[in-house]
Amino acid sequence: MLDYKFIKDNLEAVKQNIKNRNMTADADIVVQLYDRRTELVTKLQGLQQKRNENAASMKQKLDAETRAKFIEAGKAIKEEIAAVEAEAGDVEAKLEEAARQIPNMVHPDAPVGKLDTENLEVKKVGTPRKFDFEPKDHVQLAEELDLLDFDRGTKVSGPKFYYLKNEAVFLEQALIQYALNTLRRHGFELFITPDVAKEEVLKGIGFNPRGNESNVYAIEEEGTCLVATAEITLGGYHSGEVLDKSKLPLLYGGLSHCFRREAGAAGQFSKGLYRVHQFDKVEMFVYSTPEQSDELHHKLREIEEEIFEGLGLPFHVVDTCTGDLGAPAYRKWDLEAWMPGRNGGEYGEVTSTSNCTDYQARRLNIKYKDDDGKNKYVHTLNGTAIAVGRAMLAIFENYQNADGSITIPPVLVPFCGFDKICPKKK
Repeated sequence: MLDYKFIKDNLEAVKQNIKNRNMTADADIVVQLYDRRTELVTKLQGLQQKRNENAASMKQKLDAETRAKFIEAGKAIKEEIAAVEAEAGDVEAKLEEAARQIPNMVHPDAPVGKLDTENLEVKKVGTPRKFDFEPKDHVQLAEELDLLDFDRGTKVSGPKFYYLKNEAVFLEQALIQYALNTLRRHGFELFITPDVAKEEVLKGIGFNPRGNESNVYAIEEEGTCLVATAEITLGGYHSGEVLDKSKLPLLYGGLSHCFRREAGAAGQFSKGLYRVHQFDKVEMFVYSTPEQSDELHHKLREIEEEIFEGLGLPFHVVDTCTGDLGAPAYRKWDLEAWMPGRNGGEYGEVTSTSNCTDYQARRLNIKYKDDDGKNKYVHTLNGTAIAVGRAMLAIFENYQNADGSITIPPVLVPFCGFDKICPKKK
């Protein structure tokens, strides 16, 4: 969340930022509650001083009548302190809840807009392939090659679940190994993270664990949720800690299953593997000082580009507009791969990377001790190395052949053990 004093001192800028992000939040009530909390804290300090003075007077030699007056005054002060503390606690809870609705500020270079169509292309790599035959989409390819079974996935688990089969099983593991090896080469410490996290961790990262707008599966009566990304578990890893500045930045890579309700997601762009309820992903997460975070954000983007250049997939990078940013993100780049089967050929998001500055760290209470001896909030960043389903989708469609086979990108062949997926003999 944003610092309360920052919201008060920059109220108009914060309100304009909310408008630019196309979000609903009340910055005015945050300022009102912050001012009331300040008043109550000052009042409480005065009452505590008054209580101490009354207690000190009680230690003197007093006649019975005077002592009784001090005792009565002490009771009154105690009751007033209790009332002020109760109101302060209520105001504090309301202040925190209201402040959590305020999104992070936005990088001055991020394009202002409401929809993803207003994202700004900043780089293009590769040229979309021109087919000398009618290309198929990934669902048709996968079903004909017996790589996916959505029908039985729906029968057993519900819509948007699927069975991965045969060569696709090895291709998934190959993509994971390829991504993990890339991160290891870049100095990342690697994890396989839990698939469950406490609701307070999700809230800290910026996910809403409950309600119609929630995109995560809550586990009833447990106070936990299935994770939608390893960003949640890697971000919660150091919650409530003070980190050693000399060890920053911390570069973490996490493999996890990801579970998403995808509430409200529908339409042709949700077809097949593009939007499902369960998938595997290798996520990058970074803890840094404020001075390091901008450069590290570029580094995460460069790693994502390296991974997809290595796969030989055409893609472009877009600077995400204000209305398409998640609340924690200060700036976000999306990498969108060319997908021949998407509406006759379009780019579709396969990875993203965000600099969340100190927004998540404030909510999760993650600090470092600076050179001046003061504890300050770290900056956090995240980025997708590989979201396996979407990467596989792009490979199926871009590497398909006229005979219905799919060529494996050369970089993955050592992990797969084969270089082509061919139609099964009947």
